[in-house]
Amino acid sequence: MPEARRRTLAVSTALLTILGTAAPAVAATAPTLVQAPLAHHGGGLLRSTSGNWAGYAATGGRFTSVKASWVQPSVSCNGTDTWSSFWVGLDGDGSNSVEQTGTEADCSSGRPVYSAWYEMYPAYPVNFTNTVRPGDHFTASVTTSGSGSFTLTLSDTTAGWSRTVNKSLKSAALASAEVIAEAPSSSTGVLPLSNFGSVSFSGSTVNGQALGGFSPDAITMASGGSTKATTSGLSGGSSFSVTWKHS
Repeated sequence: MPEARRRTLAVSTALLTILGTAAPAVAATAPTLVQAPLAHHGGGLLRSTSGNWAGYAATGGRFTSVKASWVQPSVSCNGTDTWSSFWVGLDGDGSNSVEQTGTEADCSSGRPVYSAWYEMYPAYPVNFTNTVRPGDHFTASVTTSGSGSFTLTLSDTTAGWSRTVNKSLKSAALASAEVIAEAPSSSTGVLPLSNFGSVSFSGSTVNGQALGGFSPDAITMASGGSTKATTSGLSGGSSFSVTWKHS
Protein backbone atom coordinates (compact mmCIF):
# COMPACT_ATOMS: atom_id res chain seq x y z
CA MET A 1 0.00 0.00 0.00
CA PRO A 2 1.55 3.35 -1.00
CA GLU A 3 2.00 6.03 1.62
CA ALA A 4 -0.62 8.74 2.09
CA ARG A 5 -0.70 11.11 -0.83
CA ARG A 6 0.04 14.77 -0.15
CA ARG A 7 -2.57 16.95 -1.77
CA THR A 8 -2.31 20.71 -2.05
CA LEU A 9 -4.31 23.50 -3.57
CA ALA A 10 -1.95 24.86 -6.22
CA VAL A 11 -3.11 28.11 -7.79
CA SER A 12 -0.71 29.81 -10.17
CA THR A 13 0.45 33.38 -9.72
CA ALA A 14 -1.21 34.23 -13.02
CA LEU A 15 -4.56 32.89 -11.81
CA LEU A 16 -4.36 34.86 -8.58
CA THR A 17 -3.77 37.95 -10.69
CA ILE A 18 -6.82 37.46 -12.89
CA LEU A 19 -9.18 36.42 -10.10
CA GLY A 20 -9.81 40.07 -9.35
CA THR A 21 -11.21 40.73 -12.83
CA ALA A 22 -14.83 40.42 -13.91
CA ALA A 23 -16.21 36.92 -14.42
CA PRO A 24 -19.56 35.15 -14.24
CA ALA A 25 -20.93 34.95 -10.69
CA VAL A 26 -23.87 33.08 -9.22
CA ALA A 27 -25.52 36.20 -7.85
CA ALA A 28 -25.01 39.92 -8.35
CA THR A 29 -23.56 40.30 -4.85
CA ALA A 30 -21.29 37.26 -5.03
CA PRO A 31 -17.53 37.40 -5.45
CA THR A 32 -15.91 35.84 -8.47
CA LEU A 33 -16.21 32.12 -7.79
CA VAL A 34 -14.14 29.11 -8.76
CA GLN A 35 -14.54 25.44 -8.00
CA ALA A 36 -10.90 24.78 -7.10
CA PRO A 37 -8.69 21.69 -6.82
CA LEU A 38 -8.72 19.76 -3.58
CA ALA A 39 -7.09 21.56 -0.65
CA HIS A 40 -5.60 18.84 1.53
CA HIS A 41 -5.07 19.10 5.25
CA GLY A 42 -3.84 15.63 6.13
CA GLY A 43 -5.38 12.25 6.80
CA GLY A 44 -4.80 8.68 5.75
CA LEU A 45 -4.70 7.26 2.27
CA LEU A 46 -8.41 6.49 2.12
CA ARG A 47 -9.71 9.03 4.63
CA SER A 48 -8.53 12.52 3.74
CA THR A 49 -9.55 15.89 5.14
CA SER A 50 -9.95 18.92 2.88
CA GLY A 51 -10.76 22.56 3.41
CA ASN A 52 -13.04 22.72 0.36
CA TRP A 53 -14.12 19.21 -0.77
CA ALA A 54 -16.31 16.45 0.64
CA GLY A 55 -17.15 13.27 -1.26
CA TYR A 56 -15.10 10.65 -3.07
CA ALA A 57 -12.04 10.85 -5.30
CA ALA A 58 -10.47 7.97 -7.22
CA THR A 59 -6.75 8.21 -7.93
CA GLY A 60 -3.88 5.94 -8.92
CA GLY A 61 -4.80 5.36 -12.55
CA ARG A 62 -5.81 7.00 -15.81
CA PHE A 63 -9.39 8.27 -15.77
CA THR A 64 -11.41 9.11 -18.86
CA SER A 65 -15.00 9.30 -17.58
CA VAL A 66 -17.03 10.01 -14.46
CA LYS A 67 -20.79 10.11 -13.97
CA ALA A 68 -23.23 10.52 -11.08
CA SER A 69 -26.73 11.67 -10.20
CA TRP A 70 -28.03 13.73 -7.29
CA VAL A 71 -31.08 15.60 -6.05
CA GLN A 72 -30.54 19.35 -5.83
CA PRO A 73 -30.68 20.26 -2.13
CA SER A 74 -32.33 23.36 -0.73
CA VAL A 75 -30.34 25.79 1.41
CA SER A 76 -31.23 27.42 4.73
CA CYS A 77 -30.27 31.11 4.70
CA ASN A 78 -29.85 33.25 7.80
CA GLY A 79 -28.70 36.55 6.32
CA THR A 80 -25.08 35.53 5.79
CA ASP A 81 -23.78 35.06 2.24
CA THR A 82 -22.73 31.41 1.76
CA TRP A 83 -21.98 29.08 -1.15
CA SER A 84 -22.01 25.40 -2.07
CA SER A 85 -21.64 23.34 -5.24
CA PHE A 86 -22.21 19.72 -6.26
CA TRP A 87 -20.40 18.21 -9.20
CA VAL A 88 -18.57 15.43 -11.01
CA GLY A 89 -15.17 15.92 -12.57
CA LEU A 90 -11.82 14.66 -13.73
CA ASP A 91 -8.50 15.85 -12.24
CA GLY A 92 -8.05 18.26 -9.32
CA ASP A 93 -6.76 15.74 -6.79
CA GLY A 94 -3.01 16.29 -7.06
CA SER A 95 -3.24 18.23 -10.35
CA ASN A 96 -3.78 21.87 -11.22
CA SER A 97 -6.76 21.46 -13.56
CA VAL A 98 -10.30 20.21 -13.01
CA GLU A 99 -12.78 19.45 -15.81
CA GLN A 100 -16.20 19.52 -14.12
CA THR A 101 -19.91 20.30 -14.27
CA GLY A 102 -22.57 20.61 -11.61
CA THR A 103 -25.00 22.79 -9.68
CA GLU A 104 -24.83 25.56 -7.11
CA ALA A 105 -26.85 26.32 -3.96
CA ASP A 106 -25.99 29.70 -2.42
CA CYS A 107 -27.36 32.30 -0.04
CA SER A 108 -27.22 35.89 -1.25
CA SER A 109 -28.59 38.74 0.92
CA GLY A 110 -30.65 36.25 2.89
CA ARG A 111 -32.23 34.47 -0.06
CA PRO A 112 -31.48 31.14 -1.77
CA VAL A 113 -29.93 31.25 -5.24
CA TYR A 114 -29.64 28.11 -7.39
CA SER A 115 -27.77 27.64 -10.66
CA ALA A 116 -25.89 25.23 -12.92
CA TRP A 117 -22.46 25.54 -14.51
CA TYR A 118 -19.42 23.90 -16.07
CA GLU A 119 -15.77 24.70 -15.45
CA MET A 120 -12.45 23.88 -17.07
CA TYR A 121 -10.32 25.09 -14.15
CA PRO A 122 -8.18 27.19 -14.02
CA ALA A 123 -10.51 28.97 -16.45
CA TYR A 124 -13.55 30.58 -14.84
CA PRO A 125 -16.80 28.65 -14.40
CA VAL A 126 -19.50 29.34 -16.99
CA ASN A 127 -23.10 29.48 -15.80
CA PHE A 128 -25.92 27.87 -17.75
CA THR A 129 -29.07 29.98 -18.12
CA ASN A 130 -31.41 27.11 -17.24
CA THR A 131 -33.49 27.32 -14.07
CA VAL A 132 -32.44 25.10 -11.15
CA ARG A 133 -34.89 24.27 -8.37
CA PRO A 134 -34.48 22.33 -5.11
CA GLY A 135 -35.68 18.76 -5.52
CA ASP A 136 -34.71 18.56 -9.19
CA HIS A 137 -32.92 15.35 -10.17
CA PHE A 138 -29.62 15.90 -11.94
CA THR A 139 -27.29 13.59 -13.85
CA ALA A 140 -23.83 14.80 -14.82
CA SER A 141 -20.92 13.31 -16.72
CA VAL A 142 -17.47 14.29 -17.89
CA THR A 143 -15.76 12.19 -20.55
CA THR A 144 -12.59 12.60 -22.55
CA SER A 145 -11.00 11.07 -25.60
CA GLY A 146 -7.77 10.90 -23.64
CA SER A 147 -6.07 13.28 -26.07
CA GLY A 148 -7.39 16.62 -24.85
CA SER A 149 -11.05 16.65 -25.96
CA PHE A 150 -13.75 16.73 -23.26
CA THR A 151 -17.53 16.40 -23.28
CA LEU A 152 -19.34 17.77 -20.22
CA THR A 153 -23.06 17.02 -19.87
CA LEU A 154 -25.50 18.16 -17.18
CA SER A 155 -29.15 17.09 -17.32
CA ASP A 156 -32.09 18.14 -15.16
CA THR A 157 -34.30 15.09 -15.60
CA THR A 158 -37.09 16.69 -13.55
CA ALA A 159 -37.36 19.85 -15.64
CA GLY A 160 -36.42 18.09 -18.88
CA TRP A 161 -33.40 20.12 -19.95
CA SER A 162 -29.84 19.05 -20.76
CA ARG A 163 -26.69 20.96 -21.63
CA THR A 164 -23.63 19.48 -23.35
CA VAL A 165 -20.36 21.35 -23.81
CA ASN A 166 -17.33 20.23 -25.81
CA LYS A 167 -14.01 21.68 -24.67
CA SER A 168 -10.29 21.07 -25.13
CA LEU A 169 -7.47 20.93 -22.58
CA LYS A 170 -4.30 19.29 -23.84
CA SER A 171 -2.55 19.54 -20.46
CA ALA A 172 -5.13 17.54 -18.48
CA ALA A 173 -3.42 14.91 -16.33
CA LEU A 174 -6.45 12.54 -16.16
CA ALA A 175 -5.05 11.39 -12.81
CA SER A 176 -8.25 11.47 -10.73
CA ALA A 177 -12.04 11.29 -10.91
CA GLU A 178 -14.40 12.80 -8.33
CA VAL A 179 -17.99 13.13 -7.13
CA ILE A 180 -17.93 16.12 -4.79
CA ALA A 181 -19.78 18.65 -2.65
CA GLU A 182 -17.62 21.77 -2.42
CA ALA A 183 -17.25 25.09 -0.67
CA PRO A 184 -16.34 27.32 -3.66
CA SER A 185 -13.43 29.75 -3.53
CA SER A 186 -12.71 33.35 -4.47
CA SER A 187 -9.52 35.38 -4.59
CA THR A 188 -9.63 35.54 -0.78
CA GLY A 189 -9.77 31.76 -0.35
CA VAL A 190 -12.46 29.19 0.49
CA LEU A 191 -15.88 30.79 1.07
CA PRO A 192 -18.40 29.99 3.86
CA LEU A 193 -20.32 26.79 3.11
CA SER A 194 -24.09 26.99 2.62
CA ASN A 195 -26.28 24.90 4.91
CA PHE A 196 -27.55 22.47 2.28
CA GLY A 197 -28.61 19.83 4.80
CA SER A 198 -27.66 16.66 2.99
CA VAL A 199 -27.09 15.80 -0.66
CA SER A 200 -27.36 12.22 -1.93
CA PHE A 201 -25.30 11.01 -4.89
CA SER A 202 -26.17 7.82 -6.76
CA GLY A 203 -25.07 5.90 -9.84
CA SER A 204 -21.49 7.09 -9.37
CA THR A 205 -19.27 5.49 -12.01
CA VAL A 206 -15.67 5.96 -13.14
CA ASN A 207 -14.42 4.62 -16.47
CA GLY A 208 -17.82 2.97 -16.84
CA GLN A 209 -17.52 0.99 -13.59
CA ALA A 210 -18.85 1.54 -10.06
CA LEU A 211 -16.85 4.16 -8.18
CA GLY A 212 -16.26 1.77 -5.29
CA GLY A 213 -14.21 -0.55 -7.49
CA PHE A 214 -11.39 2.02 -7.54
CA SER A 215 -10.87 2.16 -3.74
CA PRO A 216 -11.75 5.86 -3.74
CA ASP A 217 -10.69 8.27 -1.03
CA ALA A 218 -13.54 9.36 1.28
CA ILE A 219 -13.01 13.07 1.95
CA THR A 220 -14.26 15.05 4.96
CA MET A 221 -14.44 18.84 4.65
CA ALA A 222 -12.87 20.55 7.68
CA SER A 223 -10.98 23.72 8.48
CA GLY A 224 -9.60 25.38 11.61
CA GLY A 225 -10.60 22.47 13.81
CA SER A 226 -14.22 22.59 12.61
CA THR A 227 -15.86 19.85 10.53
CA LYS A 228 -17.80 21.51 7.71
CA ALA A 229 -19.24 18.45 5.93
CA THR A 230 -19.05 14.68 6.37
CA THR A 231 -19.13 11.91 3.79
CA SER A 232 -21.00 8.64 4.33
CA GLY A 233 -19.78 5.20 3.36
CA LEU A 234 -20.47 3.89 -0.13
CA SER A 235 -23.64 1.86 -0.63
CA GLY A 236 -23.53 -0.64 -3.46
CA GLY A 237 -20.26 0.88 -4.58
CA SER A 238 -21.95 3.89 -6.18
CA SER A 239 -24.20 5.76 -3.71
CA PHE A 240 -23.36 8.01 -0.77
CA SER A 241 -24.38 11.23 0.94
CA VAL A 242 -22.61 14.38 2.11
CA THR A 243 -24.03 16.15 5.16
CA TRP A 244 -23.49 19.80 6.11
CA LYS A 245 -22.14 20.44 9.60
CA HIS A 246 -20.77 24.00 9.72
CA SER A 247 -20.24 27.01 7.49
